[in-house]
Amino acid sequence: MRVVVLVGLFAWLVIKATGTPPLPDWRSGELVAVVPDASMVTDSAFESDLVTLFAKHLNVRVRLVKQTSDEAVATLLAGDAHLVAGFRSRSNPSLRYSGGYHKLDERVVCNGNTPRRLDELTLREIVVARESAQEAALRKLREEHEELAWESRKGSSPIELLETLARGEIDCTVANEEQITTMRNYYPEIGSGLSLNLDSDMSWAISAEGDEALLEEIDRFLAESRKNRTLHHAIDRHYGHNDRLGPIDVTAFIEDTRAVLPHYRQWFQDAADLTGIDWRLIAALAYRESRWDPNATSYTNVRGLMMLTEVTADRMGVENRLDARESIMAGARYLQLLKEQLPLRISEQNRLWMALAAYNQGMGHLEDARILTLQRGLNPDVWADVKRVMPLLSQPEYYENTKYGQARGGEAVIHVETVRLYHDMLKRLDAERKLPKTSYFQFWGSSHD
Repeated sequence: MRVVVLVGLFAWLVIKATGTPPLPDWRSGELVAVVPDASMVTDSAFESDLVTLFAKHLNVRVRLVKQTSDEAVATLLAGDAHLVAGFRSRSNPSLRYSGGYHKLDERVVCNGNTPRRLDELTLREIVVARESAQEAALRKLREEHEELAWESRKGSSPIELLETLARGEIDCTVANEEQITTMRNYYPEIGSGLSLNLDSDMSWAISAEGDEALLEEIDRFLAESRKNRTLHHAIDRHYGHNDRLGPIDVTAFIEDTRAVLPHYRQWFQDAADLTGIDWRLIAALAYRESRWDPNATSYTNVRGLMMLTEVTADRMGVENRLDARESIMAGARYLQLLKEQLPLRISEQNRLWMALAAYNQGMGHLEDARILTLQRGLNPDVWADVKRVMPLLSQPEYYENTKYGQARGGEAVIHVETVRLYHDMLKRLDAERKLPKTSYFQFWGSSHD
């Protein structure tokens, strides 16, 4: 009893002296990890998922702290976290780094004309996030271009600086290819940039005084994740659908979220309440199908906002396919039905993406693709593997040996990845409160007449 009291008293004195509780034991208590801050939407989600898997590997709880690069380094060196995930450089001597697990091309983007040669960067005003991979890349580049200079902005992130660039408030910045591709879906005027020819290799880090055993566990986990394709699937999940829309598509979509989506938003939310599927995913599917046009009709007589076939409409009890509310509710219920037909051993996210493929090409063709996936030694329960095989359904040497025959498998893949991208855009716009909230009762009625 006396020992417990003394330990408790010691912990209280530590908290009293430092203002923060002592770091728990990562082996048996809780893993505290810093991941990219919320402005780095995709990077933050990717690293959070990966760290959560690492905590399961260790069989401990996890606490995620979201911070910018310079904040993360300070937190780690202060002894307030075990590790930082998502480093894109290995230049800080106060840290020890894991092996790399994903290479990314660092690129400079500018307002107006982006330079065509790296030596022209000395004539531009460049702003980068402090302690970021981008700043590390510029330091490396300065070894060859001594006059290169830049502003290092504290408490910022590459995503925030790309937004600042899009607003015309800075001349140039540096970001990696994934960050640029993501932000071009919101700001199509951002160019693809000029490569610095200095790839960043993503890694995790502990402090130089940190536990060597933890770094060994990190390297072991990342190696296993590469071998069993967990890492590949995580990268595909978060980054594999980013580059699907051209500038015109992006501009039209964002404008339609302001002008058209408010007419139907409540019905999408009603469908979400009915099915449990995120209303923004249902809205993304509807936009991919009809661009939110309730009178849309294809040459195959697929009709309505959710582009239902006659067979599907009859199956779902639809009386009028051109009735927007009826179409939305039926389309959402049909997507849910397709998802429920897939084995429960498949993760929720993979079942949803496969259901979207079945919505486009039918459950039979999806099952043919899953069988082909298995035959090729890949995982038929993971969309990242299935989508590699599904385009083969358009080739005779493959579809002639399937149960349901020829299908436009490549079209299904593009369909799913585009819906995923629209969904991501809607989530981001919603989080930034850029989606108008207007009741459908204020508008024309269900058929948009």
